[in-house]
Amino acid sequence: MSLSHHLGRMTGRDPHEPHRAATPLELLFDLTFVVAFSQAGSQTAHLLELGDVANAITAFAFATFAVSWAWINYSWLASAYDTDDIFFRIATLVEMMGVLILALGLPVFFHSVQEGHHVDNGIMVAGYVVMRVAAIALWLRAAKHDPARRKTCLAYVVNISIAQLGWIALIFLNLSLPVTFLFTTLLALFELAGPIFAERRFTPTPWHPHHIAERYGLLVIITLGEVILGTILAISAVVEIESWSVEAVLVAVGGTTLAFALWWVYFILPSGPVLARHPRRGFVWGYGHMFLFGSLVGIGAGLHVAATVISHEAHVDAAFALLTVAIPVLVFEISLFTIYALLVREFDPFHVWLFLGAVAVLAISVLAVSWGASIGVALLIVAASPAVIVVGFETVGYRHQAAALERNAA
Repeated sequence: MSLSHHLGRMTGRDPHEPHRAATPLELLFDLTFVVAFSQAGSQTAHLLELGDVANAITAFAFATFAVSWAWINYSWLASAYDTDDIFFRIATLVEMMGVLILALGLPVFFHSVQEGHHVDNGIMVAGYVVMRVAAIALWLRAAKHDPARRKTCLAYVVNISIAQLGWIALIFLNLSLPVTFLFTTLLALFELAGPIFAERRFTPTPWHPHHIAERYGLLVIITLGEVILGTILAISAVVEIESWSVEAVLVAVGGTTLAFALWWVYFILPSGPVLARHPRRGFVWGYGHMFLFGSLVGIGAGLHVAATVISHEAHVDAAFALLTVAIPVLVFEISLFTIYALLVREFDPFHVWLFLGAVAVLAISVLAVSWGASIGVALLIVAASPAVIVVGFETVGYRHQAAALERNAA
């Protein structure tokens, strides 16, 4: 192993490399997404506490797609071609700066959506283009050094380049809000189709299944930080009004338990072993995580709304605030069960009962706050929703999963 970081050759990593783990550079890269997700969550919370639900959902969907898609592109490229030489490190630095520029553009973007005249996404697109220029440079280098996968790498270059021209054009066209989001949807679908075409039409890139599963798990943990942050904001609001009280303890226990239960539920997914056996399932697994990442950011935003309700700063009531937490939890659970079923290519009837139990608990939390329960009590009930799935898996579900893994390995 070389101790220097001189220029190397991007010939591709061994997809069966033992003990492949996330690098310190990848962990540093992920920290920039803490900022981006935090910006998206806080801006969404601002619109929600004003009761502007439609614009909040629209802007949130666009922002979380842009952020998570940027992360996904880099992570799969790095899994296949990370050389950790000076070129790769500098390219990653450029990607990090692009993420931060994108994050700086989120407040302006959300404000323009709220105003409803046009979409001001110039700063966001500038950051996105900075990231994609670095990605193009890396793919061109891989095409030069890895003749066996040159066509694959060039297919990525073409897809990224065409998409960037489209994003840049949107800045100058100054279209109406509906037309802008129509073109945005088309561009997003074009970008999503690029990797599918490149990997299935030509020789697949040598990404590492266990490494990529770890990378996604680490971003889930980082995104759960938004849930912790939202809990802190809610606790602070209670303490500011009532000092330390039973309600403050309930909010603290409820929010922290919710984050812990979501973490436990996510790592039930047998991602690494199944991807190693069936790599072509990586697309639906990887793309499905965008809904999962978004739901976690949404939970943090909902807790932020709850904090403004507790501090009497919001224009909405406690029932609305609880819904902004419970609905993203529901989306998380739907995403998780869907990803699991598509990953193992099986439908487990037992999961229906687990899901219905989790949904029932969420419904009870909404009813409880509607009948006068405090937000702290309601959060405890919300936290019990993913806990139902945990209990079901640890008592019965783990045997179902073991059998499914045996069938997938056959």
